[in-house]
This record gives sequence, C-alpha cells and structure tokens, in this order.
Amino acid sequence: MANTKYVFVTGGVSSSLGKGIIAASLAKLLQARGYRVTIQKLDPYINVDPGTLNPYEHGECYVTDDGAETDLDLGHYERFLNTSTSQANNVTTGRIYQSVIEKERRGEFLGKTVQVVPHITNEIKERIQILGKSGDYDIVITEIGGTVGDIESLPYIEAVRQLKWELGDTNALVIHLTLIPYLSAAGELKTKPTQHSVKTLMESGIKADILVCRTEHELSEDLRRKLALFCNVRQEAVIQSIDASTIYDVPNLMLEEGLDAVVLKQLVLRDDNVPNLDKWNDFLKRHKNPKCEVTIGLIGKYVELQDSYKSILEAFIHAGAENEVKVNVESIHSEYIDDKTIANKIAHLDGVLVAPGFGERGIEGKIKAVQFARENKLPFFGICLGMQMAVIEYSRNVLGLKDACSVEVDENTTNPVISLMEEQKNITDMGGTMRLGAWDCELADDSKVSEAYGASLIAERHRHRYEYNDQYKEQLEKAGLRTTGTNPKTGLVEIVEIPEHPWFVGVQYHPEYKSTVANPHPLFVAFIKAAVEYSNCKKDAKVAQGS
Repeated sequence: MANTKYVFVTGGVSSSLGKGIIAASLAKLLQARGYRVTIQKLDPYINVDPGTLNPYEHGECYVTDDGAETDLDLGHYERFLNTSTSQANNVTTGRIYQSVIEKERRGEFLGKTVQVVPHITNEIKERIQILGKSGDYDIVITEIGGTVGDIESLPYIEAVRQLKWELGDTNALVIHLTLIPYLSAAGELKTKPTQHSVKTLMESGIKADILVCRTEHELSEDLRRKLALFCNVRQEAVIQSIDASTIYDVPNLMLEEGLDAVVLKQLVLRDDNVPNLDKWNDFLKRHKNPKCEVTIGLIGKYVELQDSYKSILEAFIHAGAENEVKVNVESIHSEYIDDKTIANKIAHLDGVLVAPGFGERGIEGKIKAVQFARENKLPFFGICLGMQMAVIEYSRNVLGLKDACSVEVDENTTNPVISLMEEQKNITDMGGTMRLGAWDCELADDSKVSEAYGASLIAERHRHRYEYNDQYKEQLEKAGLRTTGTNPKTGLVEIVEIPEHPWFVGVQYHPEYKSTVANPHPLFVAFIKAAVEYSNCKKDAKVAQGS
C-alpha cells in the first residue's frame, strides 16, 4: 500500500467512556479483514511515562517487550490484536516537551523562539507518524487521551487538525466518542451534551467524521438522524456503543453497527473482505458458557482500584475460557490479613495469587497468605513481589531464618534473601531505571513451568529493582524451594517452585502482560487448571464426609 492511513479517536462529555476499547475493537475488525493495524496512545499528562505514578492515580503500568513503561490501554491493544506494542505506541506530554527542550539546548532551532505552535505540534505530528512511516502498517489508530476541551489536550488536537489537513480527507479521519445520557425523570436519551462536545471540537478546527455514542439504551433512527444533522456527520456514521456484558463483545457490536465499513469507505480502502472473527467468537463462547466455577483470591495492596491489576484480571478471563471455567476473583487487601483473619479470608478459596507491588505496606499480610497456601496445599501463584514474598516466607518458616526479609522493606536485615540488583545500586533517578522489558529465562526439566510452557527457553517482561539473593539458593533448594527458571546470561533466579506442592509457583517477571485472547498465558492456564482440580477435590471430600 502506498500510503498509511490514520484514524484518530477523541473523547467528549466524560472521561472513562472506553476510547481504548473502541480503538482496539476497530483495530480488531480491520485486522480481521486482512489489514496491518497498530494503535498508539497520546497521553496529555506531563509525566514522561506512568512508571513513577501510583497505581491509585493511573491504574497499572503496562510494560512492552522493548521496556517501555506505558498506559494500561496498550494492554488492551495487545490483548485484542495479539501483536506487540513498543516505545512508539505511547507518547506523553512530558516526553514531547522533554524532546523539544533537548533539541533547543542542542541549538537545533537556530535561535528561534520555541513555541507550542509549531515546535510542540511538529513534535507530536512526528511521533504520530513514526509507526506509519515504518512501512509495517496499513492503518495507524491514534487514541487521544483526556476529553476534548481539556487544556492539556489542546496541543494534540491542534496537531491532529494540522495533520488531517496535510494528509487529506481520504488518508485521515476523526472518530469522536461521546456520551448520550439517559435522564430517568424525563424517560429519554439526551443529545445536547454530544452536540456541545462536537461544537467544542469544531471550534478547534476539527470536524468529526464518525460519532461513536456510548449509551445505556438503544438509539432510535430519529435520534440518529438528529445527531447526524446537528453534528454534521452522515447518518451511517452515527455509531451506537451500547453497554456490554464484557469488553470482548465490543468488536462484534461494532461490526453490527458497521464501524469498520464506514472507516474503510472514508479512507477509500477495500471493504469486500468479511472480517474473520471465528477464533474470537470461539473464545467468547467458552467464556460465556463455563462448565464450572473457581474462586481465586487476588492478594494485593491496591485492590480498591481494579485497574491496578487490569492485566492480571484479563489474564484470568483468558485462562478461564481456555479451561472452560468461570474465574471469580476476590480482591483481598494484604494490609488486613493477620493471624486472626487469615483463615476466614483465604480458606474458602480455590487458589491464591499474590500480586506485584512496591514498598513495605501490606508485606506481612502477603507473607501470611503465602504461608497459608503452602501449608494447606492451596494452589499458589506469586508474581514479582509475590514471588519475593514466597522466598521470604520459606526462609522464615522452613529454613528458620526468622528475620529474613527484602532490603526494600528492611535495609538492616541480617538475612537479605531478596536484595537490590547490582546494576541498581548506584541509580538515583526513579523513572525508567528498573529492569524492564523482555528477558530470556531457561526452564528446568521436570518442572511445572516447563510443562506449562512446553518449552525450555522463554522470554518474559520484567519490572523490578530487587532480586532473589543467590547466596541463599543452596539452602533454599536443599529445604525444598526449587529454582526452576534462571536467566541464561546473568544467572538471576526467575522462578521458584515447591515440587511436593500440587501447584506452588513464583515468578520474578510479569506473565500477565503477554496474555491475549488468542494466546492465553500458559502459567495462568496451568494455575486455573490446578484450581479446578483443587476445587473438585474439596467437593469430593465433602461428598465423602456426607456419606
């Protein structure tokens, strides 16, 4: 294809309407028609990346293969498209301004006064087109963070206006996602907020080509006609996005509404290939028709905001469908786990996942959860900090090293079974300095992880500063905590298991980042399978007791 086409997704009226899901669903439909598609996110905050943001502020920080700390929407993009994203797929205002200021310091602007227009907008346009100019994609979808009218978004909107004019109407279009609220007192849907949002967009020089309308109720033809007339779009370009039971329904809903067909028509691209969603719908069928249920406890420090563990929750959905089982997740705050509450909070579960995190808050609760799972043969999965808690728990309660700890929590511990990585010791800047991105890991034979992966060498994504202390490896292995995964170059311990336990696995990396609809992560699949077996054993035991 001679020219890459560009689709921009903006939002209006309210935040959290689901621009990322709409962008991912459109991309899925275009991909299913045979087009090469990618999605990027432009975030208006001034942080260089979300790596230093508290999960309560911005949800989880998603990590790509090449080590970019990015917005969680990139997780949706990968889960829907089953393709990897990169540094180029997430751009922030902080990164834009940092780049422009560095250019100014180098004298690249030849004494010119540096301004938002043209210097900042030129930088934004350049970042938008990096993926398009690579030659790898037919269509690049760009999601603009925030809501139209926000001060922070103005440079992005102006850059889109300029780029749309430069590229031409058949090479670029704008989808505006907006809200059609339902007033129960009046008993009707109201279009006025959408009209005002479109007006605000037009005041910035951009005409929306397509309206995607979030709604709780069906849009009538009269209402669609009204929106088309007052918002200056074709009636076929007024797309209903009604509330769905799962985000994975949205591609099919958008297909029914003809979103992909309208986009292809505007961009003058072939639309005669019917989207092939067979595999996607096979997944949906399994997801919606489970044969049984299991309950997993998610032990975390940020459970008040579900987006803090978004990729883990989605990986459970993928693994549940693969096992034809419904996975009920109970979020349990580790700060509130102690000797008195542990049994009440965990005993009824079919499996425990101890989640990633940073800092000392809630650490002891996580350790107690690991101990309960280990001693009661409850399927256990520890991720990153969760794996480190497993090492500490084993060191304390099996090796007898009562003060065993991580130096992240106690710098003065005499038994630092988790220590600061050597290359991290002289680092003072916090942003973008952790061990990030995909690293190789060799798996031990006859281990649960090698059985799950069906491979001896894997590559998984990391985000951590602290590591398993090799000085304790021999003691721990002799005591029964086996190392079953190591980095082939550095020797870093990546995975630990207890062979005598039905399923007890801790991994230093983040497997949840690589779980997709098309390829559920093998460790999550194996963990849920173990939970099903544990649940069946409990049921059999109850039946035996009853007889």
